[in-house]
Amino acid sequence: MNFSLEQLAAYVSVYEERSFSKAALKLDKHRTTVGQVIANLEDQVAVTLFERNPRNVEPTENAHLLYRYAKQALEQSKAFDRVALSLSFGELECINIAYSSFLPHLALSIIREQLLEDYPNMRVNFLVRTQEEIREGLKSEQLQFGIVNINSANAMSNIDYQLLGNMPFSPYASKHSDLAHVNEKDVFTALKNSRQFVLKSLVDEGLGNKVILSANYDLIDQLALAIKFTQRGFGWLLMPTNLETKGYIAEHLTELKCDQIRDGITLPVGLWCIESKPILEIKKSVVMGVNRYISLIKRK
Repeated sequence: MNFSLEQLAAYVSVYEERSFSKAALKLDKHRTTVGQVIANLEDQVAVTLFERNPRNVEPTENAHLLYRYAKQALEQSKAFDRVALSLSFGELECINIAYSSFLPHLALSIIREQLLEDYPNMRVNFLVRTQEEIREGLKSEQLQFGIVNINSANAMSNIDYQLLGNMPFSPYASKHSDLAHVNEKDVFTALKNSRQFVLKSLVDEGLGNKVILSANYDLIDQLALAIKFTQRGFGWLLMPTNLETKGYIAEHLTELKCDQIRDGITLPVGLWCIESKPILEIKKSVVMGVNRYISLIKRK
């Protein structure tokens, strides 16, 4: 049984809009045309897909079952068009890379360095975005890459995905704070009773239960600001354990050790990108930059 893309597009639009008129506007077609396409589709599958009411239409149980497959088929078609068109394109002039706010700046700078080596004339924009904003940006193709926490992220159809690794988090406090001098066996209790700075992006992505240890906490948008507050002794911070915490930051902060989080808290980080020939070529450089960063951490 073969279905045309016109049928699938009409079906998905009517399903999402719950209206033949709104679907017609979305598709830039006449309402009568959309209605006839749906009627033909219903004849073809031999089931009723929509209950027609005076003011709207309601999907039937059969329509609910078929919607996901129709949506995926349309997305696959768009991906085919995008990849096919990209085959004749040369080097891109500009790309947008979105990232979660907790990512270490050194990792991002090494990625930029690698891209500079491989694509010296390409403009690269780095943008802080939430996981949902990255998802929508890739769908609309306003973003080409997303570096995200994938602890609870659903897979994105027609988006290339690669696990980059697990990023460990540990608690840090100012070297001059009271927390820095607490006995190791009492650290966990002290953390729970002290002000904690929490990156808002982690909470927005549903990780509050995992990263919030104290009932007394402030949400901070930017990692750099959270680090500055921690350096000033205003509270403590659960932050990525990386090369920077072993360098400059180590002059001002100390990692707090305790049995309850002896191995830290880890978050899986993945790379999302659009499927097209030039983007998948650039992806190799992004992954190479990440691997360089990981190698630096291991050597330290």
